[in-house]
Amino acid sequence: MIVAFSISPANGDESGSVGAAVAEAVRVVRASGLPNETNAMFTNIEGEWDEVMAVVKQAVDVVAAVSPRVSLVLKADIRPGYTGQLTAKVERIEQALSD
Repeated sequence: MIVAFSISPANGDESGSVGAAVAEAVRVVRASGLPNETNAMFTNIEGEWDEVMAVVKQAVDVVAAVSPRVSLVLKADIRPGYTGQLTAKVERIEQALSD
C-alpha cells in the first residue's frame, strides 16, 4: 500500500512556521527504512498496512510532543500483491506522456 499523509501541529513557532515539527515527522519516516518521498504538501510511504500505519502513528506522536493538537490528512492506495509502486506509478505516467 502507498499512503500519502500530511501532519501539522496546531501551533507554529514565533514566526508561525511548522517546519521544525514537520521535519521531526519526516525524520521518523526516513528512519523507518520503508520507501518514501516528501514533497511540498505530503509525505508518501510504501509498505504493508501494519508497518505503514505504525510509522504514521510514530510521526504523529513526535508532532504531538510539541503541540497539544495535531492535524493529520491521510490518503491510501491499497493494492495487495503490488510493491514498488511509489516509483512505478510515476514511471507509467511519464511513459504515457512521452507516447
